[in-house]
Amino acid sequence: MSRKPENTAFKQQRIPAWHPLLTAKSVFPTFLVVSVAFIPIGVVLLVNSQNIIEIMHDYTDCTSVEDNSVLCSSVRLNQSRMEETCTCQINVSFDTSMSGDVFMYYGLTNFFQNHRRYVKSRDDNQLIGQHVTQSTVSSECLPFAYLPNGTVFAPCGAIANSLFNDSFTMIRDTTVVPFLQTGIAWPTDYSQKFNNPSPVNDLSQAFSSYIRPLFWQRNVEDLDTVTSNSGYQNEGLIVWMRAAAFSHFRKPYGRLDRSSSEFENGLSVGNYIINVSYNYPVTAFGGHKRFILSTTNWMGGKNNFLGIAYITFGCVCMCIGVLLCCLHYHARKRHVVHVDK
Repeated sequence: MSRKPENTAFKQQRIPAWHPLLTAKSVFPTFLVVSVAFIPIGVVLLVNSQNIIEIMHDYTDCTSVEDNSVLCSSVRLNQSRMEETCTCQINVSFDTSMSGDVFMYYGLTNFFQNHRRYVKSRDDNQLIGQHVTQSTVSSECLPFAYLPNGTVFAPCGAIANSLFNDSFTMIRDTTVVPFLQTGIAWPTDYSQKFNNPSPVNDLSQAFSSYIRPLFWQRNVEDLDTVTSNSGYQNEGLIVWMRAAAFSHFRKPYGRLDRSSSEFENGLSVGNYIINVSYNYPVTAFGGHKRFILSTTNWMGGKNNFLGIAYITFGCVCMCIGVLLCCLHYHARKRHVVHVDK
């Protein structure tokens, strides 16, 4: 049988093709249009980002309120003192008011949530509300899947086991600033990827056959005792389970409750105290913890990178276009002089 391809335009590669001839008249306007479009967009993004008010404080080595001579970080390094309460205070002063929506974030540095085995260490069937046993739980959760006696962790896996568990309370004078821990997760995550097992109206019964992860201080059904924001649909848990792409990241902790008349316009100028329940150890791996307050606008939170990237790309395109144009006319001039001679 002959292996010769059929004599068709497609198989013989005779289909008409476009072979553009790049000239100065076509290349320079393209670079010019791109630069003219990108630079103003970058300026707008950068200006809007700079207008966002953000307050950040590193509290990794804050002093314990219970004992002023002790750092909370050193308490958490001692395994025998992990159950001790350690609280520290952060004094924050606002020179300008934070109008509109105000979000509270926690930030971690040198924490790698992007490790392949760490990202896969979860059971999506369990998180969607299916009851699992020792034989049906995902092997990806190992070694944080179940106890030697077969009792399954709820939720299982390394991501859930390392859940961030510091808590923050913000006070102005004697008034507690209300922050809601709902409305901070992606709506698609909350509605489609996380659901509580049955019976959903009795979480204590639903999770009675499970045990909390090794490093947790509370059961999953008790993550939020004030509202119904508990179980697998606790939004703080959902936010944590969405792994960060880089080792330095921030995640939303709460949003200002503006339903009260005192905070309907945001946070006013003044002095505030943030009480931090220090539970999460980070100094063992050289990490740092940050507390962040930030306003938002139409482009989201504060992020200078996007504006700088647009401006940089626009400037590079303009420089390349000018350079190519100069090289073209220089070569054309030399060619004309050579012909004249």
